[in-house]
Amino acid sequence: MPDATIDQKLQEQYDQLTPSERLLADFILAHPQDLALFNTAELARMCHVSKATVSRLFKRLGFSSFREGRTLARQLRHQGVPVADDQGGSVAFDEHLRQEEQNLHRMFQSLDQEQVGSLVDALESARRVRVIGFRNSYPVALHLRQQLIQVRSNIQLLPLPGQTLGEELADLAADDLVILFGFRRRPKGFDLLLSDLCEGPASLVLIGDESLAPAASKADWWFEAPVDSRSAFDSYASAMCLITLLVNSLLHRSLETGRERIARISHKYADLNELSLSSPKMD
Repeated sequence: MPDATIDQKLQEQYDQLTPSERLLADFILAHPQDLALFNTAELARMCHVSKATVSRLFKRLGFSSFREGRTLARQLRHQGVPVADDQGGSVAFDEHLRQEEQNLHRMFQSLDQEQVGSLVDALESARRVRVIGFRNSYPVALHLRQQLIQVRSNIQLLPLPGQTLGEELADLAADDLVILFGFRRRPKGFDLLLSDLCEGPASLVLIGDESLAPAASKADWWFEAPVDSRSAFDSYASAMCLITLLVNSLLHRSLETGRERIARISHKYADLNELSLSSPKMD
């Protein structure tokens, strides 16, 4: 595949394009995320050009065919590369809502109650829980840790800022549980870490988008949380929803002890004067 993206190639060669090719180029530059959705005939019809023009343009860009160019566009978005369209700096509210609803619907369709129940059992009985996330997965992992620690003790978020993982994972045991988040555009060392955790004694929970699905069979539990969005940046709403489901299920599994722990934490907040319970005063 060419090193440059399609929009970069179009911009470089725009002055040399024919008028009909420019019509096509203008559409692609304005709607880069839509290129992956159309075939040759559909793209030609939308741009009021011939199918031959579509083929000719993509060969000019260095592709063997339009299909090859479309495959590259799909790969880039699938990998999480932010690709934004030109719609006046905004995304329609209804389109955004529909995409979020689709993500949630897909996630809940993939959930199995027995699978969720068995993970909640593991969350309750594990000696220690280690939650790991890198890059965009880190804030999602942080949120899970923050919710879990209100229900049970011995929850640790990894990696610690500026630290390595080896010393944290060396003493994992069979009664430990590791939750690994792996949303797309993962760091290079992710596959090595995943292999190491799969070979280790601790049980493994894997949570990510569809790009991580090929590794699902390696984990004891796999949950897919779609991150598709209508523009450049991924949405993690479904992942946050999954966290809420899991932690609430854990709390209700051991409601009495969970309530006691929440009360102790709330008292400690008060002792340390850490939280403000009043509304902000405005001058």
